[in-house]
Amino acid sequence: MLIRRSNRAESERVRSTIVSENDNDKPAVSLDEHRGMTAQKETDARRQQGGVRADQEALRNSQASLARYLSAGPAASWDEAGEKAAFLLRLFATTADAQDPRYKRLIDETIDDLHRLRPSPAK
Repeated sequence: MLIRRSNRAESERVRSTIVSENDNDKPAVSLDEHRGMTAQKETDARRQQGGVRADQEALRNSQASLARYLSAGPAASWDEAGEKAAFLLRLFATTADAQDPRYKRLIDETIDDLHRLRPSPAK
């Protein structure tokens, strides 16, 4: 029993010494400086992929939120109907079927028409 207590006391002493030596006053070590060029490139690629995934997730959430808003009820004006149509055209534009240059041009022209023909705000 006495040996166990002394081992615990010793391990606590060592642990407190290690913690006190690792305070936040010391500057952080940049691990990137210690990597080879290939490892740095791989790390940068992983970081970029993480950022892209986060952006894609945010975009999906935003589109889902907009879709819920637009589908909440019938359009109350031509302006709202045009926004719904433009949203659907933009969604279609991201599909493989819409990659045909003729469809791309038609989608772009239709969205431009919807914005151009939008009623001006009442004064």
